Amino acid sequence: MDINEKVKAIIADVLDMDAADVTEDKTFKDDLGADSLDQLQIVMDMEDAFDIEIPDEAAMDIQTVGDAIEQLQKALA
Repeated sequence: MDINEKVKAIIADVLDMDAADVTEDKTFKDDLGADSLDQLQIVMDMEDAFDIEIPDEAAMDIQTVGDAIEQLQKALA
């Protein structure tokens, strides 16, 4: 499973939805119906799954699935 698929699987798990419905252009709030606690859980789960830390400032800038993947890639670099 590549990074994108793993992130999408984490998001789908937290939001209790099909991973196929999670695409990079979807916004957490408007498209996926995530609230701030859901978003926090997603960031924490990504940090645990990849053994990284995403700074709070960067986590607050995550608006779309693509943003989440981009922040993860920066943390892994």
